[in-house]
Amino acid sequence: MTKKQKKMLVRIIIATIMLIGLKLTPESLLSETSWIRFGLYMVAYLVIGFDILKKAVKGIQNGQVFDENFLMAIATVGAIAVALFEKSGDYAEAIAVMLFYQIGELFQSYAVGKSRRNISDLMDIRPDYANIEVDGKLEQVDPDEVEIGSVIVCQPGEKVPIDGIIIEGNSSLNTSALTGESLPREAKCGDEVISGCINMTGVLKIQTTKEFGESTVSKILDMVENASSKKSRSENFISKFAKYYTPAVCISALALAICPPVIRLVMGSSPMWTTWIYRALTFLVISCPCALVISIPLSFFAGIGGASKEGVLVKGSNYLETLSQTKYVVFDKTGTMTQGVFEVAGIHHNEKEDAEILELAAHVESFSSHPISKSLKQAYGKDIDQSRVTEVEEIGGHGITAKVDGISVAVGNAKLMKKLGIDYKDCTHVGTIVHVAINGQYEGHILISDKIKPTAKEAIAALRSAGISHTIMLTGDTKSVAESVAKELGIEQVYSELLPGDKVSKVEELLAHKKEDEKLAFVGDGINDAPVLSRADIGIAMGAMGSDAAIEAADIVLMDDDPLKISKAIKIARKCLRIVYQNIYFAIGVKLICLVLGALGIANMWLAIFADVGVMVLAVLNAIRALFVKNL
Repeated sequence: MTKKQKKMLVRIIIATIMLIGLKLTPESLLSETSWIRFGLYMVAYLVIGFDILKKAVKGIQNGQVFDENFLMAIATVGAIAVALFEKSGDYAEAIAVMLFYQIGELFQSYAVGKSRRNISDLMDIRPDYANIEVDGKLEQVDPDEVEIGSVIVCQPGEKVPIDGIIIEGNSSLNTSALTGESLPREAKCGDEVISGCINMTGVLKIQTTKEFGESTVSKILDMVENASSKKSRSENFISKFAKYYTPAVCISALALAICPPVIRLVMGSSPMWTTWIYRALTFLVISCPCALVISIPLSFFAGIGGASKEGVLVKGSNYLETLSQTKYVVFDKTGTMTQGVFEVAGIHHNEKEDAEILELAAHVESFSSHPISKSLKQAYGKDIDQSRVTEVEEIGGHGITAKVDGISVAVGNAKLMKKLGIDYKDCTHVGTIVHVAINGQYEGHILISDKIKPTAKEAIAALRSAGISHTIMLTGDTKSVAESVAKELGIEQVYSELLPGDKVSKVEELLAHKKEDEKLAFVGDGINDAPVLSRADIGIAMGAMGSDAAIEAADIVLMDDDPLKISKAIKIARKCLRIVYQNIYFAIGVKLICLVLGALGIANMWLAIFADVGVMVLAVLNAIRALFVKNL
């Protein structure tokens, strides 16, 4: 409990004891018309309600009159005025209304705190320092001060402060705060590590590849901190609803207090002012929109918090709402459904030695960071002298041409060979084919294979069981490779040999053909996926090894690159939205029934308390369920 919550609890206990004590005090000691009795009740009232009265006055001063504080203040002060006018001495109802309202507020504060702590747990990934070795000794510096290419030392038990590559040592890394995975990951020399992981066993020397402000941990924290600013349509509806609803009920309550007595007076009957004023005050207490105003944002907040515990980062509640309506899921292939770990599987139809073709291809591709380029360099296995390479030209979606030691070399796909007018030979094996031409003559092709992610097939089945009606794969790879992967995974449609611009066009085509209430999600990881991620209704990026551009463009980030988490994210979103609509229907339904009963004089202040505080407590309890997503 926070200090503020503890103070509120003390005030609730004091007010409760005073109220019970005054109710049990014999009338012979405190008569109904006694000013001492009135004073003691007012002490109890101010103990529990002073802050509400203060907020109501401030709201009036700031021009924000019609809020729950104003409604509570008017209703309880009015109830006290009615008791004074009737000389009944019954001030308990006013105090009870304020008491139960404050109990509801305390409960709501605790619930919000619980949701916030889930997200605060994620904030614990923020590193406090980075170790830099100076004259053989470790010196702690602010992570912001560490430049790209610096070597930092991470000891057992410390957080990895900045993204980088391990250049010395091996260890187990606890990634649970980032990915939701309970099992540690093994890390060795040459592996990439992301900030926010906890080093568990060995000492690691890491060469940084990013500044702290651009590292994974900074981006995650920024996403979480800004998530609440992006409101869903449901939240915006509630804000607009409350804006018009509160003045409307205040006017209705005023009409209920004045119109019936005036009509009775005109008809020659007793006006019964106190009866109708009491009904109007009851009407005001019932009408307080706390349950809606509090529980709807809390439901989304809890949903985002629950998702973050599972390694699914949602950038705002509006994206959670869109995700819940998803019927189309479109995938990139490389790095999304496959591991993106390419290996040279063979060199075919070659007129020259394998080693010579591989050497030339590796040098031409040495300026590229594409996974295929990395696999060629890895297969070559020797240091690459980039000074040997000149006149490098990268042709998007085709390949690269360059000169190596003055020899013209073209390395790329079949499109590049066609563009250059070079006859080439097709490959009968399934995989990515890299054709090589030297001095305008075809010299053979290199077969590169990629491994499908272990959970990819299960992920497609899980999406189908979650009600996703269309699964589609878009890739720049060859038709044979694309169809082979799609068939193995069970993906319904596949479009191959697409340039980045073609992917955007294909997504726009799919968006045009789907129904209006159906949403399309695109899942990708590469820098060339950023335009498509932005164009889709909802963009989902693979976060652990995905490119910065993809993570920036996406609306949802999967921190462990596991496609199985896509169905999990959709289920979390749907559970959250179910809870939101349950709260909306329940709160509005109960309010309307109780408002009618209050206007007819059937409901008294005690029912009004249930309609306000009771509904709020039940709605908040329901909202907290959005936190529990482990077994979805």
